[in-house]
Amino acid sequence: MRRCIGLDVHREFAQVAVWEGGQVRHVGQISTTPEALRVFADSLASTDEVAIEATCNTHAIARLLESRVARVVVSNPQKTRAIAEAKVKTDKVDAEVLAQLLAADYLPAVWLPDDETHALRRQVARRAHIVRQRTRLKNQVQSILHRNLVPRCPAADLFGRKGRTWLGEQELPSDERRAVEALLRQLDFHGEELRLIDAELGRVALRSDEVKRLMTIPGVDATVALSIVAAVGDFSRFRSPQKLVSYLGLNPRVRQSGGQPASHGRITKQGRAHARGMLVEAAWVAAKIPGPLRAFFERVRARRGMQIAVVATARKLSVLCWHLITRGEDYAFQRPSLTEKKLRALELRAGLPSRRGQKGKAAAYSLKEVRRRERELAEQAEQAYRQLVADWQAKASKRQMGVAAANGARLSRPSTGQAARQGS
Repeated sequence: MRRCIGLDVHREFAQVAVWEGGQVRHVGQISTTPEALRVFADSLASTDEVAIEATCNTHAIARLLESRVARVVVSNPQKTRAIAEAKVKTDKVDAEVLAQLLAADYLPAVWLPDDETHALRRQVARRAHIVRQRTRLKNQVQSILHRNLVPRCPAADLFGRKGRTWLGEQELPSDERRAVEALLRQLDFHGEELRLIDAELGRVALRSDEVKRLMTIPGVDATVALSIVAAVGDFSRFRSPQKLVSYLGLNPRVRQSGGQPASHGRITKQGRAHARGMLVEAAWVAAKIPGPLRAFFERVRARRGMQIAVVATARKLSVLCWHLITRGEDYAFQRPSLTEKKLRALELRAGLPSRRGQKGKAAAYSLKEVRRRERELAEQAEQAYRQLVADWQAKASKRQMGVAAANGARLSRPSTGQAARQGS
């Protein structure tokens, strides 16, 4: 007989409820240690199904159970909360609801990544945390200088060699001076950690064809490509690019009821926020590089403003990523020398030898004539996109005018009465 088991997981324990034959019974609590979970897994049958709500330790628990049961379903906590909202909320009630929803095949599930993708997500998240820490430390140093009336640093980078030399010459109170020195030591430590994690991610990127393919898009470097691949995992699980856009939270909110027209609001911002932020950063860069993406950005900016235009460009980038990966193609309007330069920078970041004095593929980017030719080709593609949009808008305008004229003719020519005779 089919059994559906609901686990309401916490850090130290999990509440267990079992649905069998239309009835739900509570088994009690089990510890979430690996040994206790293995004992619990041994007690399950190969035909059982388990439902777990997505939490911090869900991936490890699912991996321990999935080889012993027929199916492990990790539920989306936001959607489960909306479906199973109750006045009385306890661990027993949550486990019971999970078991019942699984039995009814009405449990909104999330995709469970494989171990390699999960490890990549952890590495990308750790790099993002280090970058945030470095930004926080830099802001604290700038705050100390600001409150002590120290002018702006004449060097381009305050935390570079020249900037630090200038910083050491500024007059600061003794306690503020010690604080700056402590912050700089922490900044150096996080800088070394960032270099190590970048090297690890660089080696991962060099082994990934998907990352290298996404790097052919203007504005997308190895960091952005790795963030997208880590967030999405298997691109083929999305049947259309719109599904990927929705997964990344770049689609607008839509509200419609009855006969009223649908109203569109801001983007949902659901899904993985880090990948969405990386796409927005790439969109800012793509908006400055000649090509169809810049033409698209400028077209939307003229109608809706800069902020909406950059989000729309980020959405366009996500659609483009889906098409490139699912079709196995590089970006048609890439600049080859720029792509080779990004790949060579990725190799150096991964720790490959520098090969000084040897002319490699990335050497073409240093030639002005090569860059000029590629820029002209990109500008031609941009102009072709503008012309395509202009032709499409002209045809749409003529079609709308024709429909309006037909509707107006039907409405303004009654078939009987004095008005009909006057019209004829």
